Amino acid sequence: MDIAEGTMLLVGLIFALLITGLPLAFITGLVALVFTFGWFGSNALPLVTSRVYGFVTEYSLVAVPMFVLMASLLDRSGIAKDLFNAMRVFAGRLPGGVAVQTIVVAFFLAALSGIIGGEIVLLGILALPQMLRLGYDKHLSIGVVCAGGALGTMMPPSIVLIIYGLIASVSIADLFTAAITPAVVLMLSYIGYVLVRCMRNPAMGPPMTEADRNEGFSSRFEALKAIVVPGLIAMLVLGSIYGGVASVTEAAAMGVFGVLLAVILRGEYSFRMMHESLSQTLVTCGMIIWIGIGAAALVGVYNLMGGNRFISGMIMDLDVAPVVIILVMMAILLVLGMFLDWIGVAMLTLPIFVPIIIQLGYSPIWFGILFAVNMQVSFLSPPFGPAAFYLKGVAPPGISLKDIFVSLLPFIALQLCVLAALLMWPNMALWLV
Repeated sequence: MDIAEGTMLLVGLIFALLITGLPLAFITGLVALVFTFGWFGSNALPLVTSRVYGFVTEYSLVAVPMFVLMASLLDRSGIAKDLFNAMRVFAGRLPGGVAVQTIVVAFFLAALSGIIGGEIVLLGILALPQMLRLGYDKHLSIGVVCAGGALGTMMPPSIVLIIYGLIASVSIADLFTAAITPAVVLMLSYIGYVLVRCMRNPAMGPPMTEADRNEGFSSRFEALKAIVVPGLIAMLVLGSIYGGVASVTEAAAMGVFGVLLAVILRGEYSFRMMHESLSQTLVTCGMIIWIGIGAAALVGVYNLMGGNRFISGMIMDLDVAPVVIILVMMAILLVLGMFLDWIGVAMLTLPIFVPIIIQLGYSPIWFGILFAVNMQVSFLSPPFGPAAFYLKGVAPPGISLKDIFVSLLPFIALQLCVLAALLMWPNMALWLV
């Protein structure tokens, strides 16, 4: 059997096992073992396990549980709720003001934690019922919550960018710097879409009454104080990274300390909160690590088979412009993202794609931002868009999965527009780097 036949068999076996409903981590690990013993015999097993060991002992990986713990603590404290209520005071007079406020709060939360699922659940509890109560269009409200929550894939400290940096062996700080402009552009595109829709049809997002705007805060000064704490935490994390004071891992630990201190000072700390936050962190990180272990083993054995040289040679021999190759990669990422979790897509494709990108003369930092936007699209895309299922779990009765997926289509279109802009103007991501 040559490498071409082996590649077809490997891909076919993965998809056949996916249909059975087995977790991706076990599928990739099982396929890796089958091909290790079937192609090389038991003598090759230490080479595969050494690759897994290299992945799980990577120092920068420590940042992941830190940021997950930070997000878990934020979810269970009143910091995010106060931030949401404070933004209502400033955005309430705008047409679609609560939707704009939701997007801005989502952007702040993304800058605090980089975890996506928790943001959508939090916004689904805080923002969605309020928008529906105020008479906002159902589809606009749903789309804003899911698209805003998905900003966590782009805005530093994004877990997606951390994993990309580990796989591609590029500076995570540079990735964070490059992601800022596209993340801001995405946020502004969502806000622009909401404002245009609500200005053309005010019934889609009626302005708030004075009583609704000031609920919970006696003055704008009181509302402003509620914004200071998350702002300081974000500055602590990102400022220490960009200022060269701390590495990403150290900044993550500082962020956890900042959130924990804020929770204690607000009088919200409890043993139950800490236990639940740590439990959620273990579950989330366990999923990421197990998928990483399985994918690292699979990619390791495939590279031993010569798969990386086979794929690279096949793509580089194509008589097409380099941009066409990039477009093919984007299409593969988008399709895989419709069916697989982002961590699985990253582990399976990036070890093959990134060396090709470098051979073509493109920046791996730029490609990392393209990858993050692709994963943001996949987070909303049917049939298995995780954002829809996160929101469905906390949505009011009467909102179906069909309603959610229909609501996401305009925001997916906006994400694809930003992806196209990044393809045409790479400096949109690289100018700060």
